[in-house]
Amino acid sequence: MTAPAYLVVGGGNGLGAVTAKELARGGANVVISDLGTDVDGTGSDPGPAREVAREIDAEIDGASAVAHFGDASDADDADEAIETALEAFDRLDGVANFAGILRDGMSWSLSDEDWDAVVRTHLRSNFTLLRSAVRHWRSADDPPADRSFLAVSSRGALGNVGQLAYASANAGVLGFVRAASTELYRQDVRVNALVPNGYTRMTDSIPEEHRPYTREEMPPEDVAPAAAYLLSEESADVTGVTVTAAGDEIGILSEPRQVRTGVAEDGWSVESIDKAFDSIVDGYDLERTDRFL
Repeated sequence: MTAPAYLVVGGGNGLGAVTAKELARGGANVVISDLGTDVDGTGSDPGPAREVAREIDAEIDGASAVAHFGDASDADDADEAIETALEAFDRLDGVANFAGILRDGMSWSLSDEDWDAVVRTHLRSNFTLLRSAVRHWRSADDPPADRSFLAVSSRGALGNVGQLAYASANAGVLGFVRAASTELYRQDVRVNALVPNGYTRMTDSIPEEHRPYTREEMPPEDVAPAAAYLLSEESADVTGVTVTAAGDEIGILSEPRQVRTGVAEDGWSVESIDKAFDSIVDGYDLERTDRFL
């Protein structure tokens, strides 16, 4: 049986690196794609991707890894990453996108450049990678039976002070997964989201007194099995789902849903809404921002 092959974007560090190694330990071949930037997305270095690929080749029997240096949010680089997998392993079974950067700032001081960089890295990269992968699968004469795409979001999607761009981009990833999984269901392409929590370079960039946990308390390696499962054929009946993984826990994040409804047979006015709103709300918390302060 031919070993499956996966493309892990953002695989040069952190959660992407441990996921690539988990896939390799499970018998898969892996392309490690990374631009090698700093946490804020500046700079570039082919070294991290090459080092993770070297470690897999040296330490994990039966697996092979190759490195790809590129920016997944660039359409040409995304195409090239897919082609790297096909040239190296003659197949592509799945893509996982861990690409992410941090450029925090309050809404009144956040620059256009910082907003665009965060949205491009987190959200556009999923679009370019999915498009490239699906174009290949649709045109292939004999694509793998199980084809999967894993978009990685963040708990930051729930909203944090000073992370308007980061929260918006990561919440967008969850909407992306809902739409893409529906669109690609009849194409036999599974699309899921992972919301992981583990100690990474991003955690390390937070001042020590504000870090939510240590590496020992929340090792990134604990997240890797969930990511590998969602990519593998073992989860062949799972699509359109957002899975959370942190430490010893794994869970499902609920989908947005309407939780309260009011009906006015003759339509609403500002005044009638004001009179009815408390009964419509029926105890639902309308001042949720206190939890972030």
